[in-house]
Amino acid sequence: MIAVVGPSGAGKDTLIDYARQRLSTDPSILFVRRVVTRIAQANAEDHDTLTVESFAEERTAGKFAVTWQAHGLHYAIPSDARLHVVSGGIAVVNGSRAALPAICSAFGRVLTVLVTCRPDVLAARLAARGRENALEQGLRLARGAMPSDKLSPAIEIDNSDGVAVAGNALVAIIHDAIGVDQSGHMLRP
Repeated sequence: MIAVVGPSGAGKDTLIDYARQRLSTDPSILFVRRVVTRIAQANAEDHDTLTVESFAEERTAGKFAVTWQAHGLHYAIPSDARLHVVSGGIAVVNGSRAALPAICSAFGRVLTVLVTCRPDVLAARLAARGRENALEQGLRLARGAMPSDKLSPAIEIDNSDGVAVAGNALVAIIHDAIGVDQSGHMLRP
């Protein structure tokens, strides 16, 4: 499991989408579609939406490998992600720093990728997406300052500048996890 974490607005979904576009033909890599109790929006992550009631039913039915709450919403990683990993594949998910202990418990081996960006870039991105009011944006910015040493060991990707540099870094991390170099050649026998 590769858990991509970081503050809201750091660009986790953008980097995951970048990697998905470049690696979509490899069946060993599953880009996990989270389940969220938020109505899908054009400027938000591509996710499956459930009502709070349906989410609770799915959780009780064992449909999720991991669940957590943040910002008044419920989030889940579907159980098929665990099946993919158990069968030898790599799963890439937009995780949560607070949910990392539960993700590690559910998946065992987890590689954490921490996506960061400069505070001014983060503030501008939160304001541009327009999903929260100024107070909520301020709370997200404060939460974004969570010390990264609590995530150790984690690989950090700075996504302050162009997406290609940070996106290529994530692709390289995924390639390393599956044992191939950037040109698709096996690194290990």
